[in-house]
Amino acid sequence: MSDATSILIIDDEPVARSRLRELLADLAPEFPHRIVGEAANAPEALSQIEMAQPQIVLLDIQMPGMTGIELARHVSARAASGESSKPMPLIIFVTAFDEFAVEAFEVRAVDYLLKPVRAQRLLDALRRALARVPSEHQDAIDQLARSTNTRRRHLSVHERGRVILVPLEQIVFLKAELKYITVRTAEREYLIEESLTSLEEEFSDRFVRIHRNALVARPSIAGFERVTPSGDDEGGDPYWQVVLRDVEERLPVSRRQWSSVKNLVG
Repeated sequence: MSDATSILIIDDEPVARSRLRELLADLAPEFPHRIVGEAANAPEALSQIEMAQPQIVLLDIQMPGMTGIELARHVSARAASGESSKPMPLIIFVTAFDEFAVEAFEVRAVDYLLKPVRAQRLLDALRRALARVPSEHQDAIDQLARSTNTRRRHLSVHERGRVILVPLEQIVFLKAELKYITVRTAEREYLIEESLTSLEEEFSDRFVRIHRNALVARPSIAGFERVTPSGDDEGGDPYWQVVLRDVEERLPVSRRQWSSVKNLVG
């Protein structure tokens, strides 16, 4: 089955996943494939996509924690930023709700199927996905990465073989250090491999750049304080640093960014 198309099924309802497996089995003579896994939620799905590298994902929309729309946006952002070297799978939404169709196609879904899914309709969608040429697929990734209509509400952290979803509203700051980005919350730090510039563009309404290597959440800024260098740095120019809510750490504000951030606290 070397030419079989790899498929991942993502749905929080076991009955729905079983139904898709049965349909795919019926379609096997016309559409050779192999099911590389199943997932019932976003963390499981992100891990499966990273490990199994499916060519096609059959994705539900209404799931607890993270919707299928946001999950699609998440996967594409990782692919576009270079965090994942693996190709982005083609996505076919399978849902019981018709009101998300516009959002689905904004994230460049191949197709949007309504439950209960008919075998012929699924076959048409699978063939359409397989017909996508690589250049067209990459164009879709690039456009999706620039889209803000379906912006992520979490950052995904791969840690010790599992995926942790960190809600944006819990993030105090993002700091670039070597090839990683430190994601700081009130409780702890995480490491991700994304571009600080891409994160700034995607979340410009929430984070402000205070230094070439740091973005701070606007709601987390408690104030600023003037620092006069001492010790080994004595004699250097005074500078400003940001005082943060929920964490004791202080971050320096560069001269270049000071004029942009000094009025953030009234």
